[in-house]
Amino acid sequence: MSLGGMNHVQKVRLLYKSCLKLHRGLPIHMKAIGDTYVKDEFRRHKKADAQQTQIFMEAWAKYAIQISKQVGLKGPLTAKKLGEDLKVDELDNFSEEQLSQLYELYSEAKKPIDPEKDPHLANI
Repeated sequence: MSLGGMNHVQKVRLLYKSCLKLHRGLPIHMKAIGDTYVKDEFRRHKKADAQQTQIFMEAWAKYAIQISKQVGLKGPLTAKKLGEDLKVDELDNFSEEQLSQLYELYSEAKKPIDPEKDPHLANI
């Protein structure tokens, strides 16, 4: 089935699954944070209006393309630097909620690994 022949729900599901699959190529601690964030964001936008949905889908498609370039064909060891720096003018366009989410993500990424809560990450 071509992308043009898919309905909206199928396109959202494909993008969602693609992001999660791309995370398989990330270091395990980044995968854990990324998977949680993707699941939360897609859940949060289930009832978005048409304009928000279009912006959301375009942003996540851009993210998926960027991650696929960064992870490389054989994983992050063959790719370039992971991630992308935010520009100041991009931050100026963020809403208070988006800034709060960004800070929450930053805080989560900086937390030490709890071997009891995340035993699969304990040996990293």
